Amino acid sequence: MSYRISRIVPHAVLLIYVVIVLYPLLFVINASMKNNSEITTNPWGLPQQWYFENYANALSNALFGRYFLNSLYISATATVLTILLSTALAFALTRMRFRRAGQIVYGCLLLSLLIPPASLLIPLYIMVKDVGLYNTPFALIIPYTTFGLPLTVFIIAAFLKSIPRELEEAGVVDGLSIYGVLGRVVIPLTMPTLVTVFILNFINHWNEFIMANLFLSTQQLRTLPVAIVAFADQFNMNYGALTASITISIVPVIVIYALLQKKIIEGVAAGSIKG
Repeated sequence: MSYRISRIVPHAVLLIYVVIVLYPLLFVINASMKNNSEITTNPWGLPQQWYFENYANALSNALFGRYFLNSLYISATATVLTILLSTALAFALTRMRFRRAGQIVYGCLLLSLLIPPASLLIPLYIMVKDVGLYNTPFALIIPYTTFGLPLTVFIIAAFLKSIPRELEEAGVVDGLSIYGVLGRVVIPLTMPTLVTVFILNFINHWNEFIMANLFLSTQQLRTLPVAIVAFADQFNMNYGALTASITISIVPVIVIYALLQKKIIEGVAAGSIKG
C-alpha cells in the first residue's frame, strides 16, 4: 500500500503542477471564443457559441501585422546576437589563457546578474536618447542583447568545460584556425545548449514590455506586448478580441518550442549528465 502511494503522489503533484501551468493559457483561449457578455457571466465555462469573429477583429487592425513583425524582428535579432557573442565569450573564457582578465570578466558577469534591469531604466533611457537610438529598433536590440549575455555566457561556458580539448586540438592539427575550431567543432557540439538558451532569450525578449513601452514612442514601431495593452482601449474593452490578440501573440513561442523541443531536451539532458 505504501509503495503504491509513493508512486501515486509524485504523479498527482506533477498533474496538479501541469494544470496550474496550463490553466491561464486554456482560460485565455477559451475566452477568445466568447463575446463580452458571456465572458462576464460565465468566465470559466465553455463557450455556448464559438466567436471566431474575435480573431478577425484582432487581425483586422491595420497595424497588427506590423506589430507582430516588429516583435519577431527585434526578438530574433537580439537573441541571435546574444547567442553569437555569448558563444565567443564563453569559448574565450574557457579555452584561452588570461587568468586575471578572465576572473575580472567572470566577476563582472556575475555582478551584472545581481543588478535588476528595472534599476537601470533611467540611465539607460538617457543613454539611448543621447546616442540617437531612441525610437529605433536598436533601442531595444542592444539592451536586450546586453541583459541576455551574462546568464547565457554562464550556461554555454559550463557546457564547454565538459567538452574534451582533444577534439579542438584535432581540429587544429587538421589546419583549422581558431574561428574554424569555433564554427566547425565547438558550435556543432554545443548545439543542444544553444537551442535551449535561444528559447529562453527569445521568450524573454518577446514578452518584454517596460523597455519596449519606454524606448519606442512611434505607433508603427510598437512591439506586440505594448500593442496588446493599447488594444484594450481600441477595442473598448472587447475582452474577446483582446484575448484573441493575446492568443495570437503566444503562437510563435509555442511553434518555436514545438519545432525545437527535441534539441531542448537534449540540451537539458546533456547539461544534467555532464554537470
